[in-house]
Amino acid sequence: MEYIDYYKALGIDKNATQEQIKKAYRKMARKYHPDVNPGDKEAERKFKEINEANEVLSNAQNRKKYDEHGKDWKHADQFRQTGSQQHTHRNASAGAYTSFAEDDFSDFFSQMFGGGGARGGGQSVQFKGQDYHAELHLNLMDVSKTHKRTVTVNGKNIRFTIPAGVSNEQEIKIRGYGGEGINGGPKGDLIIKFLIANDSKFKRDQDNLYTTIDLDFYTALLGGDTIIDTLEGKVKLKIKPETQNGTQVKLKGKGFPVYKKEGQYGDLYVTYNVKMPTNLSKKEKELFEELSKLRS
Repeated sequence: MEYIDYYKALGIDKNATQEQIKKAYRKMARKYHPDVNPGDKEAERKFKEINEANEVLSNAQNRKKYDEHGKDWKHADQFRQTGSQQHTHRNASAGAYTSFAEDDFSDFFSQMFGGGGARGGGQSVQFKGQDYHAELHLNLMDVSKTHKRTVTVNGKNIRFTIPAGVSNEQEIKIRGYGGEGINGGPKGDLIIKFLIANDSKFKRDQDNLYTTIDLDFYTALLGGDTIIDTLEGKVKLKIKPETQNGTQVKLKGKGFPVYKKEGQYGDLYVTYNVKMPTNLSKKEKELFEELSKLRS
């Protein structure tokens, strides 16, 4: 019989708190539970080991004895007298749900604590069911408005609301629509990942939108009006005289909806791309030459 490192079995260090022990035990027990790994002997062995580790480390007195005498297990007879009181203990706060038969404990445990664990009628651990994962492909304009969608998971149609402002690769959890729980445990969740394609004229950066528009030379030079597209439709934009190529203006509140904040929007940034005139007529060239002389 060999010394068993219970801390290593749960993947924690010796300074772990009771809450950390509880969390590690739940995670490991769910991973190696026989109902999740039917017929897997190694998983069954690991499941017994982590339950044994929890039996010791979740109890303050057992843990103290283990820390003091664990590696010196051959002297366990010195504290067997108190062992009978400890192996029937079940620490509810540590989340130990399973009852064990005496042969579910290792020889090392028996030598240390004087026998098997609590008597019981077999395993009755309750675990949350498996989470289901799905991907939903949308385009940018789809998520500019709050709307409902239906997805089919394992032949079941699930209708849910997609809030405006969802981001690319963001995940939303729909509770209780996953796999059935184990031994009467709660159902798992459905986790939907959004993959958002952008086939619009806007570039999105969180809640802000960016776009570039062409501006004819004469409007840029003399000023005027131009019509641009926004998420809410077309708007008229006033152009200042002598607007330079690459000038950027901000339209406050004309950007993308802020996720789960009704009525709040980012901003729209518009960059001007001034288009120079081409295919000038002879008269136009003469006029520009005259202008050039005036400027010089």
